[in-house]
Amino acid sequence: MCTQRSPYNWSRELYNRHGETIEQYLTSTVLPALREKTGQGGTILLTELQARWTNHQIMNKWLKKFFTYLDRYYVKHHSLPTLSQAGLKHFRTHIYDEMKSDTTAAILALIDEERDGEIIDKTLIKSSVELYESMGMGSLDAYAADLEAPLLDSTRAYYVKKRQEWIETDSTPDYLIKAERALNEERNRVGDYLNSASEVKLLRVCEEEILEKVESVLLEKEGSGCRVLLANDKSEDLQRMFRLFSRLENGLNPIATIVEQFISAMGKECIDKRKARLDGGEKDKNDDPKFVKSLLSLHDKYLGVIKSDFSGHSLFQKALKDAFVEIMNKNVGQFTNAELMSTFCDRVLKSNEKLNDAEVEENLDRVVQLFSYLTDKDLFAEIYRNQLAKRLLNQRSSSDDSEKIMIAKLKMQCGTQFTAKMEGMLGDLAVGSDQRSEFESKMKQHKSKLDFSAQVLTNGFWPTYKSPEVALVPEMTQCMDVFKSWHDEKHAKRKITWVFSLGNATVRGVFGKKSYDLQVTTLQAVALHALNEGQSLSFVELSEKLNLEETIMKPLMHSLSCGKYKVLTKSPASNKINNTDTFAANPKFSCNMRKIRIPMASLDTNHSPKKLEDNRLLAIEAAIVRIMKARKTLQHQQLVAEVLSQLAFFKPNPRVIKKCIETLIDREYLERNADNSQMYNSRVARSLIPWTAT
Repeated sequence: MCTQRSPYNWSRELYNRHGETIEQYLTSTVLPALREKTGQGGTILLTELQARWTNHQIMNKWLKKFFTYLDRYYVKHHSLPTLSQAGLKHFRTHIYDEMKSDTTAAILALIDEERDGEIIDKTLIKSSVELYESMGMGSLDAYAADLEAPLLDSTRAYYVKKRQEWIETDSTPDYLIKAERALNEERNRVGDYLNSASEVKLLRVCEEEILEKVESVLLEKEGSGCRVLLANDKSEDLQRMFRLFSRLENGLNPIATIVEQFISAMGKECIDKRKARLDGGEKDKNDDPKFVKSLLSLHDKYLGVIKSDFSGHSLFQKALKDAFVEIMNKNVGQFTNAELMSTFCDRVLKSNEKLNDAEVEENLDRVVQLFSYLTDKDLFAEIYRNQLAKRLLNQRSSSDDSEKIMIAKLKMQCGTQFTAKMEGMLGDLAVGSDQRSEFESKMKQHKSKLDFSAQVLTNGFWPTYKSPEVALVPEMTQCMDVFKSWHDEKHAKRKITWVFSLGNATVRGVFGKKSYDLQVTTLQAVALHALNEGQSLSFVELSEKLNLEETIMKPLMHSLSCGKYKVLTKSPASNKINNTDTFAANPKFSCNMRKIRIPMASLDTNHSPKKLEDNRLLAIEAAIVRIMKARKTLQHQQLVAEVLSQLAFFKPNPRVIKKCIETLIDREYLERNADNSQMYNSRVARSLIPWTAT
């Protein structure tokens, strides 16, 4: 029939008859059967559709095999649809297009039943979905338009209703549990019987309806919102909240804001407790370990929350940083947080906290983390350097390794420039130990009654100390002369300046039948020697004999006559030193310990505010000149912004920057633009005094 030449070739008639036969079968048999099932229930209709579709596929398959020759030559030669395509088109035209609204409604009804917890025939829905996919003739257009789009609308309507129910009756954690369960079920639903291309769209609809539209309500819900979860340490609920809202674009921003506000509020509570203690009459000191430990515990806790509950997300790390920047730079009382932090480090490194090496390092790590939030890092450095000097010179440091570890941590945080002087101080002591050994062998050649040693310090590394010209004991002066002559031979170009306020001595004191080793400062030793052998001197006489000013004499004599160990007596007896007092050795002094350390109040402050302010002005001026030298011309606001960005160790007031700009204009480093007073030009290159941040 198909291999003869025309007019005996019946290929066209056969091809047309193939289509007519299928069309007649579909319209007369299949369509009435399906219409009969409509209204009897979705499962019955879909079961009938599945059976008819399966039969159609079998019929289409065998007709194609019977007329393979027709498909291979006639169809190809005339560019007609293949027999399989023609069979599918007829099914689509006469069955699918007529029944798709009913079958789609039936599928959606079954999906809603499953969402409500009923058991449905998933295989039946899967085969129905495959029919929709086949009707696209190689694409998913039919599936997307006829099933997916109505499914998304149905899903939206379903979850709008559920959202309203849940939000009215459930707490935030319970709501989120249901929301997470719903999202997982929808994902599984796609895997069970829907096309995988629908997953993203379907989940997006669910996220919009049950998460995005009620996010603010859930986070702020009274009694169960984000703040309550943070306050009650509900880790599992916070993790779920993070997981769910991270699915939304910008969904984490409101949570991060709440976390920042909550941590700031917790920090304010710590600050308020310190303020309440001070207002209640507690003495304001630069040593408040209770307050510092409360800040360390707060930071440790919420750093852990950020890492575990919020997966260390950058938004929450920034929230923690911003909160602690606010907390750490809010000072209460006379002393700044920088000074309290430095003093806490001093306690740790002196082992006042009774910690082992591992605990010391752990505490230093925690302190450095808080230090990173300080705006006035230069103030911390100045105070820390002074306290480090006292620890090293008085041999109060528990471990040189711990000191090096702390300096290394600060160096990693702020750079080499920040710790250069501290490293120089440790270097001085390392070199000094070798020199002391050499000098001791030199001293053995001189028959001195004293065991004398001296520590040479580099002037640029160490803080500036008061150096009173005290009238020393002749034996001390002799030893000093020996050291000076030895040092001048070794280092002819170096000049030695003696700082007696830093010296210490061990004095053998005999009170009655008992003798004690008194560990005192050089000034205390000289004062004790002046009152030796039962001498009694007035305050004025003692001051003249020692050649010391009143401001130094008062703390000196207070330490010996009014402190814990009263090795001197004063008359009249009181806890205050007056110019009219008279002093003598205390013959009734007694103590259970043989070695006694008698502390004396420091003659030097922990830092000089004026020196710090001068250093800051120099730093600002240096930054301005450096920027203008590189940029040549710059507007005022841009210059201020660049100066602020370059100064890492403190944050100057823009007014101070403006004042420095005016000063540099007067000194002819800069000039105003002739056409624009808000524009500055760099002038001929000049050199500022070299400056190093401390």
